[in-house]
Amino acid sequence: MPAIRPRHLCSVAAALALTLTVPATATAAAPDTSAALREVMFVGNNWDGTADVIKSSGDFAKIGRVNVIPDKTQRMAEINADPIRWIAFMTVRNTVGEGHDQFADDMYSTPDGTSVVVSRPSFADVVSINLATGAVNWRFPVSGYRADHMAVSPDGKRVAVSASTGNTVHVLDITTGKQLGSFATGDKPHENIFTSDGKYIWNMAIGDVNTATDAPWLDWTKGDRHITVVDATTYKQVKVIDMRERLDAIGLTDYSDAVRPAVFSPDESKLYFQVSFFNGFFEYDIASDKITRTKTLPKNPATSDDRTTMVNDSRHHGLSMKPDGSKLCVAGTMDDYATVVDRATLKEGPLVPASKPYWATVSGDGKSCVVSESGADQVTAIDFATGQKTVSVPVGDHPQRVRLGHVAAGWTGPAS
Repeated sequence: MPAIRPRHLCSVAAALALTLTVPATATAAAPDTSAALREVMFVGNNWDGTADVIKSSGDFAKIGRVNVIPDKTQRMAEINADPIRWIAFMTVRNTVGEGHDQFADDMYSTPDGTSVVVSRPSFADVVSINLATGAVNWRFPVSGYRADHMAVSPDGKRVAVSASTGNTVHVLDITTGKQLGSFATGDKPHENIFTSDGKYIWNMAIGDVNTATDAPWLDWTKGDRHITVVDATTYKQVKVIDMRERLDAIGLTDYSDAVRPAVFSPDESKLYFQVSFFNGFFEYDIASDKITRTKTLPKNPATSDDRTTMVNDSRHHGLSMKPDGSKLCVAGTMDDYATVVDRATLKEGPLVPASKPYWATVSGDGKSCVVSESGADQVTAIDFATGQKTVSVPVGDHPQRVRLGHVAAGWTGPAS
């Protein structure tokens, strides 16, 4: 087992489900077939302010890089001129950023593959970057002082972004940046997921994950953590789901209800999700509204069990599923490994050493799990069939979110 490394984890929650309809796994914006496009993966290098573009399968070779903060000078001038914004900027740097600025949290390409839309926590905004020129197409400042996770609608035309200190989700036109609607959430909204039909949006509020009040008896200090389900046309609340009740029902009263990454089974009958402080994940049956199985994964002996050492309250962060539903891939963030788990038996495969793996997604061909090693500045592919590492590709400083997307065929980076 690898030695423990310096920790950083941006607050992240994940999806839960609603009986009336269930979201499919988040995917990249649907491509515009009127132009020749190439499927790729965008890797957000949060501390760099760049996004590396790599092949979506095979050797995952690097194709190009995008600077997602071309307007940094202007943004910093605005921040330095506003004392309140400067305090907020420095707070992000010195808490969740561990002394670093957070410039690239989440990203999705537009349907025509001409631009990439990026949420930038430290700048509290969302921008669209032209992939041909590297210039900013549009910019949308979010409410509050920090932008966070996003989700794209199934048709690729809308993007939802969490304003984590504003307790608001903004829904934008992905091409123009115009706000189409917004809705209120619980404390610290994070993950967003559209349903597969595009009719509903799930938002997961994870509360205050940066405080040191991590003991179970102080859990009430973390704030209002719940899932807000809204109609994606009217943005009116449809339902609120609190996972606390489901955990208490199986005797896990000391477990956090701050849900982290999650993934649905192909038939959308089961939800698998991680929670704060836990080295493992849960299986949740949607029809019965119950947690049906708990999987505890191995601990790294070098990782402290002291909850206050788990940055942003998370121990394992990153979950994906093989398209046929037979395997799960887990990023054991604080325990410095990733592993493939058989879904039927919940038996884990080899523990693949990885330095603070932050995210897990599926390759374009569905054969590999791809994890971002934020502690080693690389992404690593793990074969679903064997559970073994196949390749690692160097990327920028502190890679976090990895998303499938599209660029124009032949694209190798902006001209400027």
